[in-house]
Amino acid sequence: MNEMIAVLIPIKSFNEAKGRLSETLDKSERSALMQKMAETVISSSGSLSIWIVCDDEEVATWAESKNVSVIKVEKPGLNNAVEKGVRTLEEAGYSQVIVAHADLPNADDLEKCANFNGVTIVQDHKGDGTPVLVVPTGKGFRFSYGPNSFAVHTLEAQRLGIPYRQLFDSKLSFDVDEPEDLKFIDD
Repeated sequence: MNEMIAVLIPIKSFNEAKGRLSETLDKSERSALMQKMAETVISSSGSLSIWIVCDDEEVATWAESKNVSVIKVEKPGLNNAVEKGVRTLEEAGYSQVIVAHADLPNADDLEKCANFNGVTIVQDHKGDGTPVLVVPTGKGFRFSYGPNSFAVHTLEAQRLGIPYRQLFDSKLSFDVDEPEDLKFIDD
C-alpha cells in the first residue's frame, strides 16, 4: 500500500521563511527553525515516499542531502507548487498524496492520515488553515491555500463528490506562524 502513497512537502526559501517571526528571531534563526521543522515532518513520514516541492536551489540541495526526492517549480506560490507536485506524483503512479506543510514542529505520524479512501483534511490549530491535506490523484482537486483554506478545501471535496473527513490531531494541526506559537513547540 505505501508504494502508492507519497508525502509532498512544499518548502519556499529557508532565507525567506517565517517573516512574521522576525520580531522574535533573526533571519538565520528563522532559517534554522524552518529546517528543523521540515526535518520533523520528513521523520513523521515513516516509510512513505517523501518529496519536497520547491523553487529554491538551496532547499533542493538540502532535501537531496536528506535523501528526499525533489520536484522543482519555476513559478513561486504555494498553490502552484502543490498543484505541480501532485500532478508529477500522479504521473509517477501515486494514487494518493499527503500534502504536509514544513512548519509542523510537533508532527509525529503522517501515515495515519492515509487510511481513508477520499480526502482527509487536518484543520490548523487556529481553525482556518490546512497544514495537512490528503487527496486522491486524478480527480482534479484544486488547491486553495491561504485564508480560510480549510473551508475552501472542504467545499472542493464536495464539489468533486469525493468522500472527505476532518482528522483531529493536535500534533499535525499545530503550525508555526506567529511569535506566540514558538512556546508550543515540543522539545
